[in-house]
Amino acid sequence: MTTTHIPRFLSCLIALLSAMLLLAGCGASNGTNRTSSSTEKGDTFHIVTSFYPMYIATINITQGIDGVTVTNMTKPQTGCLHDYQLTIEDMKTLETADAFVVNGAGMESFLDKAMQQKKNLRIIDASKGIELLQEDGEENPHVWLSVTAAIEQVKNITAQLQAADPKHADAYEANSKAYLEKLEALKQEMHATLDGVPHKDIVTFHEAFPYFAKEFGLNIISVIEREPGTEPTPTELEQTIAQVNALPVKVLFTEPQYSPSAAETIARETGAKIYTLDPVVTGEANESARDAYLTTMRENMRTLKTALQ
Repeated sequence: MTTTHIPRFLSCLIALLSAMLLLAGCGASNGTNRTSSSTEKGDTFHIVTSFYPMYIATINITQGIDGVTVTNMTKPQTGCLHDYQLTIEDMKTLETADAFVVNGAGMESFLDKAMQQKKNLRIIDASKGIELLQEDGEENPHVWLSVTAAIEQVKNITAQLQAADPKHADAYEANSKAYLEKLEALKQEMHATLDGVPHKDIVTFHEAFPYFAKEFGLNIISVIEREPGTEPTPTELEQTIAQVNALPVKVLFTEPQYSPSAAETIARETGAKIYTLDPVVTGEANESARDAYLTTMRENMRTLKTALQ
């Protein structure tokens, strides 16, 4: 009797222990995967920016913060977003976003569509509370080209990211402070260089520079193309030529993102020199972009100093 029941008992015990170990193993594995997945999601805060100026500001604010990633939605060659249409690829990018940093002020006309597609999209409005310039009843969204306004945009982005991602609030604040010091130094340098230029009247390519002009006391007497890519009418061309001919220093400013053909026509008729001002709207979205605003604005400063002497 003993020799019959002991093996059977041991067999049942071994089977029971094996089943318990298997269930425990499966339970541990599933628990670890869920925890890992939850931790990964919880520790990662993904920010998408609408275009290059917002990308530059945001990567400075988020520099070196573990678990915070930044992706620029638009391509490196994309300029201002006046008539930009969202692509399927853009929508896929926004699907991954915990926050979407935009210039605001009407620059991103596609925002309503984006929010319809992703109703819980957290919008970080960089131009919140900034006084906007208007012309013909329309607000000008090129806020970042005033260094003073760019400083306010960095503060806006920082405060709204802190609210959206309080875990990294202190790190955002420290990075923002360091970048704001650089922007304040840039502002002082540019004022010291440009406030005293003898000639203040300029002709710009499109409506990108009114904030810049206001900050540094320049007077935009004419704009070559109100809408980028739209050639001026013959009447507009004649008016601009007359205005340039009346200037003591005949200079035109084009932008590297657009064809200078209209400016070249005006230059031939007036003898004006053509210079380039960069609105800081295109560039590679990588680590080299961190100082792109500082570098480009200093180059604009040197260009204006040379042109307006």
